[in-house]
Amino acid sequence: VQLQASGGGLVQAGGSLRLSCTASGSIFSINAMNWYRQAPGKQRELVAGITSGGSTNYADSVKGRFTISRDNAKNTAYLQMNSLKPEDTAKYYCNANVRRRGVPNSDFYWGQGTLVTVSS
Repeated sequence: VQLQASGGGLVQAGGSLRLSCTASGSIFSINAMNWYRQAPGKQRELVAGITSGGSTNYADSVKGRFTISRDNAKNTAYLQMNSLKPEDTAKYYCNANVRRRGVPNSDFYWGQGTLVTVSS
């Protein structure tokens, strides 16, 4: 299973970006899909998560500005980021709990990360 994240870039404060994360491989089902971020010198933190049924959760720091969604048919999760702030600058990683075909249990997989830089 591979997770491919894309959509990062350089944006001015107040701007928007949309990240995508697509899972591929021998996938039977995907449970939760999450976005994490890690800024230089800081620990990785959960930004937002979404279950297969569409329930969502957000870090307090992004509530009202970020929206996570998913397209189950495309095995893809999105993170719409609005009103970006310099403190949102980080490498953003997607994470998914995936059950592979022929395997009874699910595992967590990580994408390679995509860099988001917000200038003031």
